[in-house]
Amino acid sequence: MQDLSALATHVRTELSKIIVGQREVVDQLLLVLVCGGHAVMEGVPGLAKTLAVKGLARICGLGFQRVQCTADLMPADVTGTNVFNLSSNAFSLHRGPVFTDLLLVDEINRTSPRTQAALLEAMEERQVTIDGVRYPLSENFTVLATQNPIEFEGTYPLPEAQLDRFLLKIRVTYPSAQEEMEILSQYEKGFDPHRLDKMEITPLAPGLLAAARREIASVRVEPSLHSYVVALARRTRDWPAISLGASPRAAVGLFLVARAIAGMDSRDYLLPDDVKAAAPPVLRHRLLLKPEADLEGLTTDQVINQVIAAVEVPK
Repeated sequence: MQDLSALATHVRTELSKIIVGQREVVDQLLLVLVCGGHAVMEGVPGLAKTLAVKGLARICGLGFQRVQCTADLMPADVTGTNVFNLSSNAFSLHRGPVFTDLLLVDEINRTSPRTQAALLEAMEERQVTIDGVRYPLSENFTVLATQNPIEFEGTYPLPEAQLDRFLLKIRVTYPSAQEEMEILSQYEKGFDPHRLDKMEITPLAPGLLAAARREIASVRVEPSLHSYVVALARRTRDWPAISLGASPRAAVGLFLVARAIAGMDSRDYLLPDDVKAAAPPVLRHRLLLKPEADLEGLTTDQVINQVIAAVEVPK
């Protein structure tokens, strides 16, 4: 697990030059990247979500594009369109921001369902279809969508079918008082988030990301842990407080993320604790609570912890 562990250590070290604290957020961004999935980042404005993604792209040597979602954003604004070129008397493809490695879709719930759906093919197939022609996307193509948990006016909540295609839901919370003091100190020393290209950041060694992704498949999993992952997913489907449980895709995501957690911890074997650590970010956006559970003040994370406590851990 040398490559995966080295990748995690390097990114954590270099990203700490840009982001203060937020260790859990950084680790979950890493998990999304090495697992080849996509993520929803939920948090109020001003918590450095965009800065974290831009910094990650800079460290890993990946392309970065940002889409600011609005109610009038059209699918072609994301995927691109064919434009008639007068000089050549022919149509040529004007590529949209989706043709990149890391795509930050800011406030995804502010755009219409039609535009949200335009991302589905890109996320699932890593390709887009424009005027009947399919165009492949980067093998590193990753959607990192943000949404504000407070403002709901003028928003279009993501449907369950689209939420299920996101590997993780990352909760970005306020920093501690000490971390906030460190942020002010960095700004006093001249830190400028708009000039990341001027910062002394050591990029990843070429090929390290690809090697780290391959290492995940080397993590050994005992048959009892296969059963444990399946038991957790199936238990959500008949849990009293849950009206919509985890899908088979969720079980696959839980299995993949747990193996990546083990690899990032320099282990080539899976532990039940890896599965427990993966469960909240993998499942929190896929479960739909019953109205009575909401009235009782239960959160999805609390229900997930109840399910984990109810399922027998393999010896």
